Amino acid sequence: MKKALLVLLLIVIVAAGGLAWFVTQKPSSPFDQTTVAQAPSPELAQRGEYVARQADCVACHSVPNGKPFAGGLEMGTPLGSIFATNITPDKETGIGNYTLADFDRAVRHGVAPDGRRLYPAMPYPSYVKMNDDDIRALYAFFMTGVTPVNQPNRGSEIRWPLNMRWPLALWNAVFTDKGTYVEKTSEDAIWNRGAYLVQAAGHCGSCHTPRSLTMNEKALDEGSPLYLAGALLDGWYAPSLRQDHNTGLGRWSEDDIYQFLKNGRNQHAVVFGSMTEAYNNSTQFMTDDDLRAISHYLKSLPGDPVRDGTPWQYQPPTLISASSAGGRNAAGAQTFAAKCGFCHGNDGKGRNQWIPPLAGAASSLTAENASQINVTLNGSGRVVTAGIPDAYRMPPFREQLSDEQIADVLSYVRLTWGNHGGPVSPDDVRALREHTDPASSSPIILQMR
Repeated sequence: MKKALLVLLLIVIVAAGGLAWFVTQKPSSPFDQTTVAQAPSPELAQRGEYVARQADCVACHSVPNGKPFAGGLEMGTPLGSIFATNITPDKETGIGNYTLADFDRAVRHGVAPDGRRLYPAMPYPSYVKMNDDDIRALYAFFMTGVTPVNQPNRGSEIRWPLNMRWPLALWNAVFTDKGTYVEKTSEDAIWNRGAYLVQAAGHCGSCHTPRSLTMNEKALDEGSPLYLAGALLDGWYAPSLRQDHNTGLGRWSEDDIYQFLKNGRNQHAVVFGSMTEAYNNSTQFMTDDDLRAISHYLKSLPGDPVRDGTPWQYQPPTLISASSAGGRNAAGAQTFAAKCGFCHGNDGKGRNQWIPPLAGAASSLTAENASQINVTLNGSGRVVTAGIPDAYRMPPFREQLSDEQIADVLSYVRLTWGNHGGPVSPDDVRALREHTDPASSSPIILQMR
């Protein structure tokens, strides 16, 4: 018996030692033996600025009216809030002491120089696919093209023991891919460029791919039908980017996708919610060739007719009045006529490219109602193109309409013109009212330099 216990104890000790070794190991970097002897060229730093635009680093690592990249943005998680860190080259509170290898490990593997694991709110499961040249250029930009800001980082609000970081090493081993993006020889150069931008720096899957209970993205590339199939995240529903007729891009052409990324609007939609920041600080600054490549790649992703349901077809509305419907539907129709119809049209078709249609919109056809509730409560930030704010925006109705009124009007929208997203309950509205901040609709618009 004693011998068996000793053997078991030995196994436990060896296993614990092996686990301790595994979780404290830093990933290797191709830059481990690299020394930066001189300042990078302006051309390399300029290229790095473009990569930072692709990755939209400024959106997460900045706050409205704050300094670029100085951190502080609160990010809600099921375990508690975490706060984006200072990634300016300040040597006390930022990343000014990072070597190129340190920077690489943080960006592509989620490991800080001291071995601390980063929460995957930092989208390193996507960034790991970035190639060495882009990482080198990105480092050059942050070291020489960003103004240092001395601003201490704020600790997370996740409590012990859930705030222990070492289990993230195991999470990474299970849920992240290894290595940079590998081009598919079966596809052309444009497709591969689009796939690289979407999967790597663009990290589109971080918002648009559903997550498991373990908070990992259920798919990391087009090999799974769940990749970019739509997801609920932080009070917004990021719609499918696949060719789903109702809830995705099935009715969009490649040019429609390009126009949306380039101008923030097209005949189908106008950016709002989190996508406003992605447009304001990222996609509008990308080259036409890169935006065309992204459009080409997204258009290649098939939809799922079973998941998507019966294809939407426009149905003319009845007269919007109390007599045209009964009960709550009548109340919703009246509120729509008073508050929404002037801009979005009583036919739900919007106003060309300036005010988006509600008829046939993905947000009106998906069962997830968070985006419509959120934008009705808190409005939408300004769409800023080439430094010029848009004159048209969705105003907040948080103070004007009750939970019941918002539920009624959104139920009307989601059940009219052929929409079949389903009704909204006052409890749904109340929950988002309590957990969203009207200031969250303020756009983050920052100069990178």
